[in-house]
Amino acid sequence: MAKPNLRPDHNGTQRAQFESNKKKIYATQRVCGICGKPVDFGFKFPHPLSPTIDHIIPVAKGGHPSDLSNLQLAHFTCNRQKSDKIKPGQDFSAGTEVISNRLLPLTFDWKNI
Repeated sequence: MAKPNLRPDHNGTQRAQFESNKKKIYATQRVCGICGKPVDFGFKFPHPLSPTIDHIIPVAKGGHPSDLSNLQLAHFTCNRQKSDKIKPGQDFSAGTEVISNRLLPLTFDWKNI
């Protein structure tokens, strides 16, 4: 039996704000925050290059589930490869302010972390 998804941006208190911010990102961003390449909104899920929303600091690592400053546009495949990883050397536990999604490298092999 599948475990229920208890993330607040999926089924909880943050869902409405996440959806609102997702629309803002889709309306204003055109480049994948992970690989730096353009995102084609013509591709629909489950196409590997379809647009999706990535949490810069993963929810599993303490990132806010719906804060606009923690969300960025990404390709589905880039987001899946990154998963819940944070680039080595990034420590957000001390409350470091994230200024932009460019803290992530444009080319990085997320599979080897």
